[in-house]
Amino acid sequence: MLPPSSSSGTATAPATAPQKTRETADALEADRPTDPRARPGIGAGAGAGPGPGTDRRPETDPRGAEARTAAPWGTDPYANALRNGRGPLFLRRSDGWLLPLEVERWCSDAGAADLSALHRCEGPVLDIGCGPGRLVAELTALGHRALGIDVSEAAVARTRLIGGSALLRSVFDPLPGEGRWGTVLLVDGNIGIGGDPAALLDRAADLLSAGGLLIAETSPLDIDERVQVRLDDGRRAPAEKAGPADRPFPWARIGTPALLRYAGACGWRPADQWSAEGRAFVALRRPRPRPVRERSARTSSQSAESANNAPVMSSQWER
Repeated sequence: MLPPSSSSGTATAPATAPQKTRETADALEADRPTDPRARPGIGAGAGAGPGPGTDRRPETDPRGAEARTAAPWGTDPYANALRNGRGPLFLRRSDGWLLPLEVERWCSDAGAADLSALHRCEGPVLDIGCGPGRLVAELTALGHRALGIDVSEAAVARTRLIGGSALLRSVFDPLPGEGRWGTVLLVDGNIGIGGDPAALLDRAADLLSAGGLLIAETSPLDIDERVQVRLDDGRRAPAEKAGPADRPFPWARIGTPALLRYAGACGWRPADQWSAEGRAFVALRRPRPRPVRERSARTSSQSAESANNAPVMSSQWER
């Protein structure tokens, strides 16, 4: 289990990460298409990092985060929680309802429920919204070629510190190895990224190879909810909550029945579903490629919807 950070705000980690983790990140980054397709987002800021109102987060070398020996304490409650290795941290709806986030579990080693998903992985694995990196590190230890992506610098830094490979990217950014991943992971509620499960399933299909596997964690409740939320640590006064990290962003919570409905409409084939330690999982096989005309029509529709939405923060902040 990862210990909480020291008073300097730096996570404790092995002194030297395995050499192959850096080689994996470098190789996958070199594999990035030279003329990538632009991906529509969910709202104008879906391809952005933690700040709203931008179409693209500036490219940042994640190895710069790895090299830091200390990180300043800031107003970003998610980054603060990861640096400290614990909460409290919540998703807060506009009506005041709070969803507790399991920061301590995310910052621990992979547990039995995690392993039930990881042992089903096939080929190279992309963990979308990897957070502090426990799954990427475990997959690397199991011999998989694994990469995490996250829009949080603190998440990318911690993933690298514990021996995983990670890039500072949104799922809607151009990514290395598109169309060649064997497995895509959407765990710890990340099926809610962007507040549009159908659009996220569409993007996952673009990332996977033919017959590739999507493993998603769903809510144990039979729910299909799309909401605007913001991150809240319950500690700061209202006057302190005025930064980009405090603005609302779209999120979704869906149970297994709802995910299967969305998946069926998008052409995904159910492969497995199971529960472990009170958590629910679904495995889906990549749908057959759609005709070019149909794909173009859907992309145009998404782009038009994006232009009509207010700028929002990328919802990979959840992890």
